[in-house]
Amino acid sequence: MSRKIFVNIPVKNLAASLVFFKALGFSFNPQFSDSSGSGMIVSDDIFVMLLDEVRFQTFTPKTICNAHTHTEMLLCLSCDSQKEVDEMVTKAVAVGGTIYNDPQDHGFMYAHGFQDLDGHIWELVYMKDTL
Repeated sequence: MSRKIFVNIPVKNLAASLVFFKALGFSFNPQFSDSSGSGMIVSDDIFVMLLDEVRFQTFTPKTICNAHTHTEMLLCLSCDSQKEVDEMVTKAVAVGGTIYNDPQDHGFMYAHGFQDLDGHIWELVYMKDTL
């Protein structure tokens, strides 16, 4: 059986986050979308629920951390080429994201990434001949 992953992240402004991620080429499932959250399709097996903070808070008794000052997790996506990694970082910065680290070339893997509007870190990697 193939597993699917559903990542839930809090966002301060759902409308702005939708604009941001649509500019990066992601689509959304209207069946899992309403005024308080939207289901972003990353791949056939990966989905990210962008939930406004009020809705997100209904899923946990813990305080939502400020991802601009604290790291809650690192989201890492594979890409098909180094060019794709760089293009997505460029698009993210063009629509309000920020760069948190310099690109890294480890020989077998190239990595770079961005922070989204809420400070969540999205790492992008191209694994050279290893996947």
